[in-house]
Amino acid sequence: MNIHEYQAKALLGRYGVPVPHGHVLFSASEAETAAQKLGGPVWVVKAQIHAGGRGKGGGVKVVKSIAEVKQNVEHMLGMTLVTHQTGPAGKEVKRVYVEEGCDIARELYLGMLIDRATSEVTVIASTEGGMEIEEVAAATPEKILRVHIDPAIGLQPFHARELAFGLGLEGTQIRAAVGFLQSLYTAFIELDASLLEINPLVVTGAGELIALDAKMNFDDNSLFRQKDVAELRDEDEEDPAELEASQHELNYIKLDGSIGCMVNGAGLAMATMDIIKLYGSEPANFLDVGGGATAERVTAAFKLILSDPNVKGILVNIFGGIMRCDVIATGIVEAAKEVHLDLPLVVRLEGTNVDLGKSILRESGLDIVSADDLGDAAEKVVAAVKEAS
Repeated sequence: MNIHEYQAKALLGRYGVPVPHGHVLFSASEAETAAQKLGGPVWVVKAQIHAGGRGKGGGVKVVKSIAEVKQNVEHMLGMTLVTHQTGPAGKEVKRVYVEEGCDIARELYLGMLIDRATSEVTVIASTEGGMEIEEVAAATPEKILRVHIDPAIGLQPFHARELAFGLGLEGTQIRAAVGFLQSLYTAFIELDASLLEINPLVVTGAGELIALDAKMNFDDNSLFRQKDVAELRDEDEEDPAELEASQHELNYIKLDGSIGCMVNGAGLAMATMDIIKLYGSEPANFLDVGGGATAERVTAAFKLILSDPNVKGILVNIFGGIMRCDVIATGIVEAAKEVHLDLPLVVRLEGTNVDLGKSILRESGLDIVSADDLGDAAEKVVAAVKEAS
């Protein structure tokens, strides 16, 4: 789950991380009051969307009068902001953050993420703040510093000092960096974050460290114990299909291909997408119905796939362990009848109650192609889509 910049700063502020003061606005009528409270003489007006590159798209403005604050808030609210991360369709700006200006002497980069290869938190730092870290990695990889944190001991002062020295901090800034990093790490762990990015982390003219921007992502599986974080969810920023999927406990990601996939298990879903590509086509989605799906959830998954106009055929690949094949078959039949399916449908079932499941499909009266194995299923659905087109 992602949250907005102002929300991330509010969370980090609770842990003692220095952040600029600011106010989130939902209407231009609030702009003048917010600017007066902050005091000036410089303000920053920031569009709040779940995407990077806002500045290049016109979503971040530095202004020097209350009138300019109001003018820019009016302009940004309701605008469609297009960045390299939103795609050409862009995102509508529904909230704006007005923040106090900052005396910037240096811009640095600091990030924390879960390294799944080592099962550790990795801290990434760079002297090239304000830039996309991917650009820095491609152009000047030697300017990126990585420190791996053993979860058994957590982030220690020596870790923080190594990062501080690597960033070229000096004197009292070293001590400030130790406290800053320890607060960040505590927030990262206690809030079940999967990504925390401060870009830029600035050194002010007075030598202080401030998180001038903040991005946080969270592990969806931990939200049951992170009620405060879960309440920060902005459904307007999420893909409607993915939002619908989450409400049915489905794992769904839309892709650009033409063959819809419904699979149980993330690994099997990845293999299914790979074999569709092997046989010369492209998957339209990743969709894992889970190991304990009901017929109702399968029906919802089927409708979700069909909501994508790019889908020209569907491949259902189920290995029935916990999930019974007859439950999947019942859901497929119910969904196909409800939506009046007229696309090629290939089903591969294997495992618990497989004979019963195949019988349900066979006796449904629907035009469903049965497959013996995954390769057979992929070959049949790709061929059926090509023939139909």
